[in-house]
Amino acid sequence: MNFLILTHVHHVRKGGKYFAYGPYVREMNIWTKFFTSVTILAPLSEDRELNPIEIAYEHENIRFVPVQEINLTTWKGKVLTLFSLPVIVAKMLQAMGSTQHIHLRCPGNMGLAGAALQYFFPSKAKTAKYAGNWDPESDQPYTYKLQQRLVSNPRFAKNMKVLVYGKWPNQSQNIVPFFTFSYSQNESQEDYREPLNKGIKLQLLFVGALVPGKNPLMVAEVANILKLQNVDFKLTFCGEGDQMPLLRQYIQENGLEEEVELCGNLGSERLKNKYKQSHFLIFLSESEGWPKVVAESMYFGCLPITTPVSCVPFMLANGERGDLVGKDPIKVVERINNYLTNPEDFFRKSKNSKEWSKAFTKESFELEIKKLINNV
Repeated sequence: MNFLILTHVHHVRKGGKYFAYGPYVREMNIWTKFFTSVTILAPLSEDRELNPIEIAYEHENIRFVPVQEINLTTWKGKVLTLFSLPVIVAKMLQAMGSTQHIHLRCPGNMGLAGAALQYFFPSKAKTAKYAGNWDPESDQPYTYKLQQRLVSNPRFAKNMKVLVYGKWPNQSQNIVPFFTFSYSQNESQEDYREPLNKGIKLQLLFVGALVPGKNPLMVAEVANILKLQNVDFKLTFCGEGDQMPLLRQYIQENGLEEEVELCGNLGSERLKNKYKQSHFLIFLSESEGWPKVVAESMYFGCLPITTPVSCVPFMLANGERGDLVGKDPIKVVERINNYLTNPEDFFRKSKNSKEWSKAFTKESFELEIKKLINNV
């Protein structure tokens, strides 16, 4: 049986294998193991240098259908999209017609096109993974809202199950509350952070793209306030992005070179070590689906201090497994200082986060995917 993946995620062909963003590929390697062949329709680059966070698909029978990226954010992108869209649509229709299971990755422009075209294949088995914020009350781009309406309408998206993060009221019957995994159940949760108290060097962590939506500069403000308060700490940024130059400038202007470390993108093993030695993950993102870095940090007891976006309040049990704060560096510092004064609160919540994380392993995810595929 063939499995068709329609995604906007950029791929790289290198050494006869296909690579893409690691967390996405790890998930797809579980989906694809239940099918004899896989077709991927997505943008593709040839033999460019791989990023440390890109990994390869494991399936032995992959057919790749490369398409032009659908880019509506620049004039050049709009022109290229205008000329390439007929070819993209033709390739999508052909791929949908020759597969047994259509899988859409949303939100994204490729997912939007797929959500519209799947209508012409009402009898095909279909799944859609909405990896963004499904919260009906959230402020999102029109194209995201449109994708939500298309895939959640059972009369339009026939024979489709839609996986979303969080459980929201008044949803159609094809909506399935879901999750994503962090680690295998065999992964040790042992950590080696120093026990929290006022006499130790506090270890803080930011993990994610250095882009405006993740607010890395706001996290750097946390470091500046802590330094002014004479708190002994180290803040490590793991990630790359267009705000790196601004971040470097802020660090230099405020004399934070000793306190702040910029690591760039790290492989999974090095990142795990960062979680294990850090006390807090500072995560002040604007919008998320299931923020993987929050779940990963919790697995090792690194306590998240995060904005209450999407299903994060559920993940943190509204403050029992971490802290929910607004986009305010002062509030973050207040929470950190409170833990330094009351370290027993940190130990309790850190333990709670580890316990909760055991339910969202690779094995439990694989079991739920298998059930889903069998019941579509």
